[in-house]
Amino acid sequence: MMTEERPEGLDFEAALQELEELVASLEQGDLSLEESLRRFERGVHLTRRCQEALRRAEQKVRLLLETEEGVETRPFPDDAADGPR
Repeated sequence: MMTEERPEGLDFEAALQELEELVASLEQGDLSLEESLRRFERGVHLTRRCQEALRRAEQKVRLLLETEEGVETRPFPDDAADGPR
């Protein structure tokens, strides 16, 4: 499912799936050097997107666990950028 959508526009699962597909295509070794480099660069961008999504999720979990009154949910400023859940 190779897509040219900006990594920032993909949710974590879609970015991870595309990254897995990129790795598989690179491991086959039948791409030109130019295409391999293009896919590698895309993979770097997708990796950064996944790392950022995981960092935000970890931050949310920490905030939830640190409340004194038990589990309390609060809106996060960047939730709107992530799209509907």
